Amino acid sequence: MATREKNIWVLLVFLLAGLVVGGLLGKLASNVPWLWWLSYEQEFGLESPIVLDLSVLKLTFGLMIKINVASIIGMILSIFIYKKV
Repeated sequence: MATREKNIWVLLVFLLAGLVVGGLLGKLASNVPWLWWLSYEQEFGLESPIVLDLSVLKLTFGLMIKINVASIIGMILSIFIYKKV
């Protein structure tokens, strides 16, 4: 059972790496005319953060996700690499 949990964590690390590297490549591709489509992105999440004021403690919750085509391709490639390893 420990190996299955380890494999899930390794998969999550691979997915995160594919997301970050793909996002970076998508930003770099926005300057290349024939690779503009890799930088097409969508942003979703909370537009304004939720604030919980307890007078002693003030908590702010917010989440914004920005994903582009290159990051999706990076995640798919990371899944294929994970399956090979």
